[in-house]
Amino acid sequence: MIDAHTHLDACEQPPATLVADAERAGVTRLLTVGTDGASCRAAVAAAEAFAGVYAAIGRHPNLAAGFDDAALAELRTLAAHERCVAIGETGLDYYREHASPHDQQRAFVAQIQLARELDKPLVIHTRAAAEDTLAMLQEHAAGVRVVLHCFSMPQQLEQCLAQGWWISFAGNVTYRKATELHAALRRVPADRLLVETDAPYLSPVPLRGKPNAPANVVHTARFAAEQRGTSYRELEREVELCAAEVYGW
Repeated sequence: MIDAHTHLDACEQPPATLVADAERAGVTRLLTVGTDGASCRAAVAAAEAFAGVYAAIGRHPNLAAGFDDAALAELRTLAAHERCVAIGETGLDYYREHASPHDQQRAFVAQIQLARELDKPLVIHTRAAAEDTLAMLQEHAAGVRVVLHCFSMPQQLEQCLAQGWWISFAGNVTYRKATELHAALRRVPADRLLVETDAPYLSPVPLRGKPNAPANVVHTARFAAEQRGTSYRELEREVELCAAEVYGW
């Protein structure tokens, strides 16, 4: 199994413990994601330290205030590292007012262009901003591989699939009341499906309310297999192939 999106530096336990626990659970590869300068540097360090860990380098929309040429230059330098396999997470988040829409959009476009420049996939965060996120991707990201992290747009699923994007489900898809996400999970083609933890956030059932960790992606994967009417082993094979295709690891 793989964990397509986690934040090792934000978890309570040290990366070595998190990686060892994940390996014992059968999680062989994971993507640790940067959201600002410090966490991007930590992501690269973890990818250098552990064979099964890879990095994504980006600026989270909530942290986009003041994003400038120097910030972009740092991202470009870190993203050129051989263990960096994606740009992001980036996107739009209008739920919290930590950065203006203008700053978010400016940082978003810059990172789309960086992903194109380096031929790396783009990891998307979107919250309360679905229409603007999709519009900006369609305008600027043609030909870029796109991963919709912690998928939250079930009403726009067909539009996303028509673009050839990858759909990644986090632990919140296991929640009983997330019926629209359940339906979306069943409709995603096998060659576009990923699973993730977003650790330390969004712990899946039966661990909801506790800090999340990469090992817990197996709970989300088991739920996904049940919803899709397939075996865990078959779903494992499918998501591993998807991750290898999009991230090139």
